[in-house]
Amino acid sequence: MGVSSGVILAATQSRSGKTTMTLALMAHLAKRNIPVAPFKAGPDYLDGAWHQEVSRRPSYNLDTFMLGNEACRTLYQQKKGHALGVVEGVMGLYDGKSGVGGTGSTADLARVLGLPVLLVVNVRGMAGSLVPLVQGFAAAAQGFTIAGILANQVGSAQHAQRLSALLDDNHAPPLLGWMGRHEHLTLEERHLGLTLPGETSSPPWEQLAAALHLDQERFTHLFQPTPAREPDLSLRVEPLLQGKTIAVARDAAFSFIYTANLECLVQMGATVHFFSPLAGNAIPDACSAIWLPGGYPELHAEKLSQSRTLQQLTRLGQNGTCILAECGGMMALGEYLVDLAGRSWPMAGLLPMQSIMTSRLAGLGYRQEDSGMRGHEFHHSIREASPLPPAFSLNRGDPGLRLANVRASYVHWYFPSAPRVLAAWLGGTRI
Repeated sequence: MGVSSGVILAATQSRSGKTTMTLALMAHLAKRNIPVAPFKAGPDYLDGAWHQEVSRRPSYNLDTFMLGNEACRTLYQQKKGHALGVVEGVMGLYDGKSGVGGTGSTADLARVLGLPVLLVVNVRGMAGSLVPLVQGFAAAAQGFTIAGILANQVGSAQHAQRLSALLDDNHAPPLLGWMGRHEHLTLEERHLGLTLPGETSSPPWEQLAAALHLDQERFTHLFQPTPAREPDLSLRVEPLLQGKTIAVARDAAFSFIYTANLECLVQMGATVHFFSPLAGNAIPDACSAIWLPGGYPELHAEKLSQSRTLQQLTRLGQNGTCILAECGGMMALGEYLVDLAGRSWPMAGLLPMQSIMTSRLAGLGYRQEDSGMRGHEFHHSIREASPLPPAFSLNRGDPGLRLANVRASYVHWYFPSAPRVLAAWLGGTRI
């Protein structure tokens, strides 16, 4: 196998330690002054925030459903530059929108990008069984290669040596690295996944880097930075928002923002103005539109209920300002937010609805609006609302609510999937 410009870390299944292993690899490479360009497969906001924390570079989402194949290739090449691309996969290697290794899966992304896969395997209590497991995953690989194994929850150095010998003796992909169960560092989690940097102390990156026992010679032979291609200009978009100011909520309650979404707004000519509802920031009255992304309003409901910003959102929405609200942003526009303790907190009151937190997952999956805009739904709350015209035309998932120029739903949209549609939503034009 030749030298690659990057690598994808995949796993046999969710909760195998994929994120910890990815961060450990990034920290390990940073310690050796090897520049890393981080990426995340699938529609995840939280892992990418930790990628940025350790690599000091923005992490971009790559998703063959939301972006399409060519856009994934282009975005990867544009943002990788001369660094080594490190892509964290999603779920298990072959889990996606449908089928085995279909659209939206890590396997599909590996095929599209032409990158080798490092398979993360939790080997706790495992020895010889690792071989048929790995061989099965490798045999199912079509259009890409599993180049090596990263073993997690290893019992000892002797355990790692035994696993390595078993893989080599049976001509399976080699063991490239491992982390011991006693050296294992975990990140705090909550109902939607990991906590965000700044909410908890960052892991000791030096310790995490040292915890990854990497076969440096084998790894360097397979993966090293290579010159970037001349970027394809196909991701350029028309300046459909030229001269417009888009106010974007961004703070601890509204933090689910794809890096590519912000860049899309700027590339379309918009001026982006950030404001914090938690801090009670004023929104420019002259703004053209408002984007309320998702996040964790339920964790800050008391403070939000006292925010002057919510009162201004109500006034602007009633006066016809275009507002696009996603999941947590929609919850903030309702009349009440009911937390898990059953406490009811007043919100903006712009939409005749209330949001009720649940202890179980209430919605999950890719979504596509009839206009072509794509996104993802993932939430632990339900909405109780008076009947209103749906905001979006979807074959499945939450159709949301539409009130004048306000469009709100549980769906997190990926703006580059349909820039013209986005311009219409933020410009108040019906499409």
